Parts: sequence; C-alpha cells; structure tokens
Amino acid sequence: MASLGATPGRAPQATGLGEAMASFPSPAPVRGPEESAEEQDEEEPAEIHLCVLWSSGYLGIAYYDTSDSAIHFMPDAPDHESLKLLQRVLDEINPLSVVTSAKQDESMTQFLGKLASQEHREPKRPEIIFLPSVDFGLEISKQRLLSGNYSFIPDSMTATEKILFLSSIIPFDCLLMVRALGGLLKFLGRRRIGIELEDHNVSVPILGFKKFVLTHLVSIDQDTYSVLQIFKSESHPSVYKVASGLKEGLSLFGILNRCRCKWGEKLLRLWFTRPTRDLEELNSRLDVVQFFLLPQNLDIAQMLHRLLSHIKNVPLILKRMKLSHTKVSDWQVLYKTVYSALGLRDACRSLPQSIQLFRDIAQEFSDDLHHIASLIGKVVDFEGSLAENRFTILPNIDPEIDEKKRRLMGLPSFLTEVARKELENLDSRIPSCSVIYIPLIGFLLSIPRLPSMVEASDFEIEGLDFMFLSEEKLHYRSARTKELDALLGDLHCDIRDQETLLMYQLQCQVLARATVLTQVLDLASRLDVLLALASAARDYGYSRPHYTPQLLGVRIQNGRHPLMELCAQTFVPNSAECGDDKGRVKVITGPNSSGKSIYLKQVGLITFMALVGSFVPAEEAEIGAVDAIFTRIHSCESVSLGLSTFMIDLNQVDGLALLAAVLRHWLALGPTCPHIFVATNFLSLVQLQLLPQGPLVQYLTMETCEDGNDIVFFYQVCKGVASASHASHTAAQAGLPETLIARGKEVSDLIRSGKPIKPVKELLKEKQMENCQTLVDKFLNLDLEDPNLDLDMFMSQEVLPAATTIL
Repeated sequence: MASLGATPGRAPQATGLGEAMASFPSPAPVRGPEESAEEQDEEEPAEIHLCVLWSSGYLGIAYYDTSDSAIHFMPDAPDHESLKLLQRVLDEINPLSVVTSAKQDESMTQFLGKLASQEHREPKRPEIIFLPSVDFGLEISKQRLLSGNYSFIPDSMTATEKILFLSSIIPFDCLLMVRALGGLLKFLGRRRIGIELEDHNVSVPILGFKKFVLTHLVSIDQDTYSVLQIFKSESHPSVYKVASGLKEGLSLFGILNRCRCKWGEKLLRLWFTRPTRDLEELNSRLDVVQFFLLPQNLDIAQMLHRLLSHIKNVPLILKRMKLSHTKVSDWQVLYKTVYSALGLRDACRSLPQSIQLFRDIAQEFSDDLHHIASLIGKVVDFEGSLAENRFTILPNIDPEIDEKKRRLMGLPSFLTEVARKELENLDSRIPSCSVIYIPLIGFLLSIPRLPSMVEASDFEIEGLDFMFLSEEKLHYRSARTKELDALLGDLHCDIRDQETLLMYQLQCQVLARATVLTQVLDLASRLDVLLALASAARDYGYSRPHYTPQLLGVRIQNGRHPLMELCAQTFVPNSAECGDDKGRVKVITGPNSSGKSIYLKQVGLITFMALVGSFVPAEEAEIGAVDAIFTRIHSCESVSLGLSTFMIDLNQVDGLALLAAVLRHWLALGPTCPHIFVATNFLSLVQLQLLPQGPLVQYLTMETCEDGNDIVFFYQVCKGVASASHASHTAAQAGLPETLIARGKEVSDLIRSGKPIKPVKELLKEKQMENCQTLVDKFLNLDLEDPNLDLDMFMSQEVLPAATTIL
C-alpha cells in the first residue's frame, strides 16, 4: 500500500499508492597507467563527518565531505521534537561520525541513543562523538571560521576583506549553524581527517563552503525506494571491483544514469534522494531537457557530452595541491578539465541565454579558466613529466634552468673527452676509464678492477681518492672530477629543485582560482545530468510533465512503467487520475498476474520522475500538490528489522479487518484524506460493504476475459469490481497439481455456500494404510526375548490408539 501523503496542519497536498499503496592546443593523451591511477582515486569512498546542534526547536547542521574537501552547511531550520529533518539528513548523507555537544536536551539525547543502538543499521551506524559545550561557543566558533586557512581565499586579501568575503558565503546570522561550523572545525583539527600522517603544521584542506537546504522536499522512505526499484544494488561480477562491492542493477537510476563524469552521476543520485516541490527548480531542469530533445540540437548535445567526459575529480587534485602531493598525471588531467570547461563555456554562449543553466555557464566560467589553462599549457612539459615521472617545465620558461639543461645534455661528449685525458695519466695496465655523474655525490672516475687488485690496499692509486667498489668497477675522485664538481655543480638536483619551486608557484596560482574550478564542477555536473535525462527521454519516448499546484493529486494519460516496458515484448499503457475530492481512495481488484502491482508502481514512478525534473513515460502527466510518496507492497521479513512477523504484517496492512479499518480511518478524514491506491484480493471488502459509500471511494479492476477454462488478461484498468480472484487459474499457471487445484475449488464453493467441509476419502484411506504400515513395522522390530519387554504397555501406547484412529 502506498500513499502520497499530506503534511500535518496543511491543506491536503498528497496523492497515494498502494497494494495497499499510497583556443588552446589539444592536450596530449594521458598514458594508461597514470589514467588508471586517477580513476582509482575517483573510486575512493568518501568520508562524511557531520556536526549537529539542536535548540529551541531549531537545527544547526554542518558536515565535511572528503570527496570534495568542502564544508556543507544548512541554515538554521525548524524541526519537530522527533527530529525527522535530522533523520532525513542522516539517511541521505550517511555520515561516518556525528559530532555534537555533550550538553543536550532530552529530545536529542533520546535520538542519539536510538541512533547508537541500531545494531543492524545498513550501512553501518555512525560513531557518536561528544565534545565539550565550550567548543560550540558562538564567539569562539566565529573566530575559528574567520581565522581558518582556506586555499580559495587569495593571500592578497586583507583581514577585513577576508571577513567580508566569508560573510558573503556564510550566513553568520544563523547562530546555531555558526556554532555547528565551529564545533566541526574543532573536530577536524583534533581528528585530522585525511592528513593523519602529515606534519602537525599541515591543516585539514578546506576547498570551499557550500550551502545545502532540505526545503520543498517530497518525503519518501527507504521502503518506497526499494519497492519502486528506484535504486537497486547488486554484487559486482568483476573480481577487480571487490572493494567497491556493488553495482547498480535494473533500476530507475540505472536506466536514466547516462552521465559522462563521476560528479554528474553523484548529482543525479542526489536529485533522486531529494525529490522537490520547488516548481521553479523543476521547470528550470525541464527547460534544458526539452531544449536538447529538439532534433536540431542533437549535435550540440553530443558535443557537450564529449566535453563533459573530460571533467575529472578537480577537488581531489586541489586537495593534493594543498598538501603538496601533486602527481604527474594531475597536471594533465587538470589541463584537460579546464580546456573542456572552456569548450563548454564557448558552446553555451552560442545557446539561448533565456535558459538559466546556459547563462550561468557562459557567465560563471570566467577568464580565470583561461588563465589557468594558459599557465599550465605554457609551463608544463607533459611528455617530459611522464617520461621522468616528475614535474618538468617546457623550454624558454626559465633561462637559468634552460642553461643548466643544455649543460647537462652536453655532458656525455664532454665527459668522454675528460676520461680520455685521465686515461693518459693512469697506469698503462689500466685498459680504460670513464667519468660518470651520480646525483648528490658528483663526478667520479670509474676504472675496471684489475686481477691484481685483491685487497683493499691494492685499490690505492697515487693522485686519486678511492670512493667505493661497485660491480667490479673502482670509483675515484681526481683533481679533474673535483674541478667538474666546482664548475658544474649538482645539475640534476639544481634543476629538480628549481622546477619544484616553479611547480609550487603554479599550484598557488591554481589554488587562488579554486572558486571558479568548484563552480565548473557544480555547473558541469548539472549539465551532465540534464543531458543524461534528455538522452533517456529521447530513446524511451518520454514527455514533459506539467505542474498544477491547484490540483491535489496527479493526472496521467496513458502512462507506462519505465522498467517493465523495457522487459516486456508489449506493454499496455494505463491512465490514472486522482484529484480534488473525488475518488481519493481507489480500490483495485482483479486476478493475480493481471497487472495490479505494476499499475500501482507505475503511478508512483511517474510521479517520482516528475518530482526530480525528468520527462516521464506517459502521453501527458499533470502533477499536483504532492508532498510524500509511501508504499506498502512487498513484505520484507528480516531478523535485522527486529520485528515479529505479526508486526511486519501490521506494517504491510495484511488482513481484511486491518485493511478495512485503515481505509475507514483515512476516509473519515474527509477532504484531508490522502490519495490512496489499494490493490487487493479481498473481494469481501466490497461484497460485505466494509467501506462507507460516497465519492471518496472509487472501485477499479483489471479487465479480463474467460475463454473456457482459461483467462485472458488485457492488463487494462477499468471501473468496476472483479467477480472472482481466479486463484485456481493462477495456481495452474504456477504448476500446482490438478488434484490440489480441484480440491481448492471444492473447498472454496463449500465456504461460499456455507456448507461443512468434509475430508477427502481417498486421502483418509492413504492415511489408514500409512498408520497400519507404521504399526506393523514397530511390532516386527520388537525383541520378544527381551526380559524387559512389556507387551501390555506396547498394546496400550501403540496398538489401541492406532486402531482407534483407523476405525
């Protein structure tokens, strides 16, 4: 059973379901190993650490996400004493730890106690961490925020400018939220998230502050997500993906997820967990999808999708830059990302600026991107960096480095000449020598070990300083090699040090423009999601839904189940209408396998898709005021639930009396009754008139036709009530024995006519023979010579009761 329910204290805004349901040069390609390493980095699971405060009916929430190294905050929001909003946040972000003050009121204490006691919570329950209440002081929290070391704030800003800059991002008038931010910063500094092994002076990287809100949300519980198959995790078949463990199975998310970048996929999942009633936001999403569905815009859509595939994990690269852990591949990946972002900007500037997303990309992708791409493209030697597995620069960037590299490149021929002169001064027994360079040691004269050189004392050569023996080669310092050390110095190390310094300077330039890179990721991921939804809508023939706040419910014309239509050879569309005060409770009857459950799920999925801003599988769909979707369709018994079978049945509204009582309760609400779709085989619900008559109840059935002993399903919803459940036909399709089916029909007819049910004679005879055989076997197994045998006892316990039963 499922319902799209109304918020208490408001006008009914609900619909329900139920079974009972209610121009730069193109960057060179990155080599395989480096790219696979980057992909592995993108697959790393994120850690989320949440800080929450509750006071006077309001919540203050902030959390740190290691995937983007950003702090997300929610402005002070009202919540009920049951803390439903907090529970929604926990369900959505699944934090690894929950940080709060040791001083709490009773509501929060009970909530955290219950959270900590959820032994079987999946995924694993978070760690509850209490900090002293002094760590959440308002003034000290403000100081922590204002004195933080943030790479996205330019160093050139004065203290006053930094305060003004942060004030433009963080609403300091939300006092609970500010205190939660202060407590979170204290926890991050104490726990050192992500930098546990770094020097103590290294602080946790914070690449940005982002606001998140949970207003206008449509409430959907985990059972509904499972029943409607919005998400479905399956074990991954690849042995190389054991760590990640799961892949997406056949689900709504699976068929709509055509995103080209990881952050687009992440945003699509976020939208699925946050269906919204914000009509401005929904129509903004649909405008983009509709634009890309126009045939003349197919080429531009494909071009944008190709560019989006090069948008990589920028936050991870920025985090490495902040910690000075930048990899060789990071520079090329960043260059590709920025280069592609500029392509997205140029393309969006040619698109209609009346669409908000195109306008945002055209404006927000600033010239800072051009500056970053220009710097990286002109400075970084990608081929040299990959060849040497370290950061190297292109020629003509630093004259001093260029000169040292020229000297280094000319060394082989020069050292050959030096070795020739050295050989002239050596003992004639020495056949050859060479001059080599070893980083950090310098230039050395290398000669082969002679057979006469056995003891260490034999290694001494006049005019040379013995250094070491390696691979039958003796290494010495000579006057000429010492001159080379003084003249040329440690070229390798000098070059490496100077290039590292340039890399650091380039990192600072990039980090100073981190804000625009974060904006690129946000807008590019949004574009990626909407392109994915447009692609699915084009392939599956979806249409644009319309929103009518005045309509209390939904109207769907020839809707289809988005998953079932992909699995079935033919699919019969069905319409649905629930609005105003007529037919708020729809009771659907019909045989098993006639399509009742599919119809219920279809209505729920179409409604859900419209509430995330997707086109829907229907000719037309009009979505009214919906603020919740709940289902009770499949029983999911599990020991981990901690519920008895009876309690599960209560939750699933199993049983005729319970179903009738629940429906009567809702109907008694009158105009505030939620919209309910109920599929049932309890025909007595109608035959015994257990529901009150009136316009609030509407009876529907699945159209069928009897063809002799067979039943033909049309899978079409029509008005009326099924005359029978046709359970025998379903049993026959399931392969049950004909005798069992015939007996079932006989018992059903006897019950319907009020006659007594008599046992089957054939079954009685079979039972008698079994009893007789058992008695004979026991008698034959008796040991008549056993002195302890008591025949009277055997007769009284076995023979007489068996004989009575047989008679």
